[in-house]
Amino acid sequence: MSKHLTKRADDYSKWYNELVVKADLAENSAVRGCMVIKPYGFAIWEKMQAELDRMFKETGHENAYFPLFVPKSLFEAEEKNAEGFAKECAVVTHYRLQNDPDNQGKLRVDPEAKLEEELVVRPTSEAIIWNTYKGWVQSYRDLPLLINQWANVVRWEMRTRLFLRTAEFLWQEGHTAHATKIEAVTEARQMQDVYAEFAENFMAMPVVKGLKSDSERFAGAEDTYTIEALMQDGKALQAGTSHFLGQNFAKAFDVKFTSKEGKKEYVWATSWGVSTRLIGGLIMTHSDDFGLVLPPKLAPTQVVIVPIYKDEKQLDAISEKMNEFVKELRKKGISVKFDTRDTYRPGAKFAEYELKGVPVRVAIGNRDLENGTLEIARRDTLEKQIVAQPDALIFIENLLEEIQGNLFKKAVDFRKEHTTVVNDFKEFKKVIKSKGGFVSAHWDGTEETENRIKEYTKATIRCIPNDAEQESGVCVLTGKPSNKRVLFAKAY
Repeated sequence: MSKHLTKRADDYSKWYNELVVKADLAENSAVRGCMVIKPYGFAIWEKMQAELDRMFKETGHENAYFPLFVPKSLFEAEEKNAEGFAKECAVVTHYRLQNDPDNQGKLRVDPEAKLEEELVVRPTSEAIIWNTYKGWVQSYRDLPLLINQWANVVRWEMRTRLFLRTAEFLWQEGHTAHATKIEAVTEARQMQDVYAEFAENFMAMPVVKGLKSDSERFAGAEDTYTIEALMQDGKALQAGTSHFLGQNFAKAFDVKFTSKEGKKEYVWATSWGVSTRLIGGLIMTHSDDFGLVLPPKLAPTQVVIVPIYKDEKQLDAISEKMNEFVKELRKKGISVKFDTRDTYRPGAKFAEYELKGVPVRVAIGNRDLENGTLEIARRDTLEKQIVAQPDALIFIENLLEEIQGNLFKKAVDFRKEHTTVVNDFKEFKKVIKSKGGFVSAHWDGTEETENRIKEYTKATIRCIPNDAEQESGVCVLTGKPSNKRVLFAKAY
C-alpha cells in the first residue's frame, strides 16, 4: 500500500484528486476552475489525440481551426443551443486596460474600449462554424463537409475537478454537413462507433452505446448518441457524444445547397466530441491504491528499466547490455526508458513508476548480468517473473498485449457485476444507494418521471442502449406501460 495515497475504499474522491496530483498529471492553476496539464498528463492526451486523429482521418474527416470568440448575435442564432449554454458562458466586453489613476501601479478596464458587440468565449463551436459553412456550401457537390477541430473551450463551471470538469478544457469537435437526413444520422452513429472502438481498444474501458433521453441530449440536437462507462466507485461517466442536429443549425444560419434536381434545400448536420475528461475516465477505470494503472496502448512509457548497481563499473556493464536491449524494444515500436539517475535509489524509482502506472518494469543487477536474466514486473497485477535475457523481447511484447487485454476483461467483469436488473422502485432505490452501478429498469418515457426519479435518487438515465430489446413491462416508478429497459446511474 502506498503511504502517499488515500485508499479508494475510504474516500474515492480524495483518492482520485491525490492521484492526479501525485502522479504528475495535472494541478490547479491560478485561474479558478482551470488546470495546468503537466507533461506526463499531456503525454497521455497526445497519445489519445494521435489515435483519435488517425481514426477520424480514416473515416474521411479533415482538421481545421475556428476562432475562440463568437459574436453574441451569432451565438443567439440557434435558440436552444444558446439557452442550453448561456449559464456557462464567459463573455468579453472590453478590449483594453489602462493605468488606474486612483490606484498607482494597478490597471483597470478602459471604459472607452467597450466592444461594439460582446464576444462569447466558445463553450462549443456550432455557431461560429455554421456561420462559416454558409460561405462554403452552395451545391450538392460541396457535400458532405466533414470537418474536425482540436481546440480548447470554456464552460464556467462552479464545481470543478481535475480532468472531469474544469472551466477550460481541451477537446476535439467534429462538425459535418450532409445532403440527406439518412447521411447525417449515419455519420452521427458512425462517430459513436469510432468513440466506442477507441474507448475499448485503446483505453481498455468498456462502454455502453446508446441514445440519450430528451432531457439529457445536447442543446439544439434532434438526437444525441452517447458512450457510457462505469467507474470503480459505481458512478457512470459520459465518455463521448455524437449529435444528429437535423436542420436546426442550417436554418438558423441559412446554410442551403442546390440539389441535383436544382432545388434549394437546407443541409443536415452533426457534431461530436470527446475531451480531456477521457483521462479522468482512464484513471478511474483501472487505477488502484498504489497509483495509476495505464493500458499499454496509451502509456507514455510502456517499459522502464531500472539498473541496480554498487559502483560505476557495474553500471557501465549493465548499461552496455541494456542500451542494446533498448534499441531492440524501440525497433518493435515499444516506448522505453532506461533510468540511470543516480539521485534516486532503485526502491524510490520502483515506487515512482508504480505510482505513474508504467505497464512493465524491468530490473537488472550484477547477479542478473552474470546469470543472463532480467526481473520483469507487470503493473496491473504486480506480479514479477525472472526471464532469460534472450527471451525478454518476445516476452515483453506478449506481456504488453496481455496487460491490455487483462485490463479490459477486468473492467468488463466489474461492469457486469455492477449492472442490476430491477422491476420495482423499492429495489431500484436500494441498489442505487447500496451497490451503485448501472440499473436496468423500465421507464414510461416521460420527462416528468425521469425528473422525479432523479429527485428521489440522484440517478439519471444514462442512455437507452442501442441493443435494448423490445420487452413489455411497466415503469419502475409509475407502473405505466414500457416496451424497453433503459440504464440509470449516478454520474459524473
